[in-house]
Amino acid sequence: MLNRIVLMGRLTRDPELRRTQNGTAVTSFTLAVDRDFKSQSGEKETDFIDCVAWRNTAEFVSKYFTKGRLAVAEGRLQLRDWTDRDGNKRRSAEVVVDNVYFGESKRESSGSEYGGPPPYGAPARPSGPAASSGSAPYGDSEFSEIGEEDGELPF
Repeated sequence: MLNRIVLMGRLTRDPELRRTQNGTAVTSFTLAVDRDFKSQSGEKETDFIDCVAWRNTAEFVSKYFTKGRLAVAEGRLQLRDWTDRDGNKRRSAEVVVDNVYFGESKRESSGSEYGGPPPYGAPARPSGPAASSGSAPYGDSEFSEIGEEDGELPF
């Protein structure tokens, strides 16, 4: 069986990190995901999808994502049955998130220089002497322009 879901949307509020009684990190957040089509009235509609992340993913989301930030979440759909205060049976759907990625760089979203972490699951920023010798600044493209003073092209 296959239960995989990938969503791209904006956080509706700042995520809050909580801990279970045994110390496991958990955070809940909601993504506002625009539909690909317009309604009959010609307006774009948005779905608000509840998500929950656990352990390292929860800590990552609560540390680096804020309200309005574009996020790509990947996980599985989970349905929960529960009873409300009045004794009525209810059903809720939420995405249990395994991985979260930045949908845009901080530069695109706020106009400031990107200084955050790499996307969750991406290779870490290189460190040490090799990282500082001629490498592009973090967050910039790995390609750089070759000036005339560099001589022959390498190909």
